[in-house]
Amino acid sequence: MSDSQPQQPFQSPRGGRGEGGGHGPAHGPADGTGHRGGPTPGHPVAAEGGTLLLTGARLTDGRTVDVRLGGGRIQAVGTAGSLPAAALSRVDLTGYLLLPAPAEPHAHGDTALTADGDGPVSYAPDEVQRRATEAALLQLGHGATAVRSHVRIGDVHGLGPMAAVLQARRSLRGLADLTAVAVPRLLTGLAGADGLAMLRDAVKMGASVIGGCPDLDPDPAGFLEAVLELAAEHGCPVDLHTDGDDPARLARLAAMAGGLRPGVTIGPCGGLSRLPLDVAGRAADQLAAAGVRVTCLPQGDCAALERRGLRTAPVRLLRASGVGVAAGSGALRDAGNPVGRGDPLEAAYLLASQGGLRAGEAYESVSSCAREAMGLPEVRVEAGFPAELLAVRGDRIAGVLSLAYSRIVIHRGRVVARTSAVREYCDSAVAVALDLPRQGRTEPGP
Repeated sequence: MSDSQPQQPFQSPRGGRGEGGGHGPAHGPADGTGHRGGPTPGHPVAAEGGTLLLTGARLTDGRTVDVRLGGGRIQAVGTAGSLPAAALSRVDLTGYLLLPAPAEPHAHGDTALTADGDGPVSYAPDEVQRRATEAALLQLGHGATAVRSHVRIGDVHGLGPMAAVLQARRSLRGLADLTAVAVPRLLTGLAGADGLAMLRDAVKMGASVIGGCPDLDPDPAGFLEAVLELAAEHGCPVDLHTDGDDPARLARLAAMAGGLRPGVTIGPCGGLSRLPLDVAGRAADQLAAAGVRVTCLPQGDCAALERRGLRTAPVRLLRASGVGVAAGSGALRDAGNPVGRGDPLEAAYLLASQGGLRAGEAYESVSSCAREAMGLPEVRVEAGFPAELLAVRGDRIAGVLSLAYSRIVIHRGRVVARTSAVREYCDSAVAVALDLPRQGRTEPGP
């Protein structure tokens, strides 16, 4: 099965459609178990009574624990075997590292999966809804239980794409949390009057974040002023596209955004990497003082900036100045990045391998930092925190970022997606002699 063809959500043990969903090449029986003794590791499970026990999970501090989930939150974390297990649905996480789930702070669901199409991209509402839904499911399969999708409004398509993405959001309820950012093209002058009116209508429709690209407006400062005024009026966060190559414009943005709550995020800011170090450092200090966050795109740019530059924002410099830095995926197989994967663990891998971050810091950029940028509650593998979790086969962060194949995704306390990878080698005396670890079928295969 192709990665671009996610399966339908699995059926709950009671015969109805559960809040969770399956995503992978194979499912267990209808009761969500792989055998009569309990669920096979990684098989989607709809926990009876909303309670689920994760057993044998490894944490980043090296402990092996059991974790009980209920009511969408983590109820208890204890040493392996210490939590009562009677009548609980369970998932055996032996061999898996349990982490706070990633979140996707910068997606483009309305244009996703269009790179291979023939002719112009269709913006018919049903096509946009299908793309946005499929893209969110792909990213959910990678581990992102929350997605912020930038949606273009205006021009000949009007508010149609926004309505379609909002419908996708409703259809994904229980599987993943999808929020929409309204992205107008122009907001100033005569041409911008329609854009401003449409932006107001988008917020009334249900767009919860106001965006746009001031770099493309004839009056960038006027664009910023219009966005920030509307955001203050409606109490919306702001998430803007900018290359960040103009330090004067960044200084104005910092001065204007400092008092706005719930806050301002900008990205991908690859232009900051092309500025002299001292100039970039001053800009970073100004952004930090104003509380402006940055979302970088290590996997490639997005089409909103018309591919001005592909360098990633200077993450270490920004972090050293105190700027909150999250990492997003950007384009998912559209004109901005025809091979985009939308995988947050790949974004973290690139920050660790090329961005100079430690593995743990890199993962934080796609998990806790991304959630903070999106205004979501903090997640820790501790009692009382939201049950938004990702289990990845491996025993430490560095290994997980290197070989993140098998994954189990938990949203609101339920397993909603699973990816199971099996690597097989032909019989080899060398492998046997060296006692190399391998994972494969126990029965003879074709």
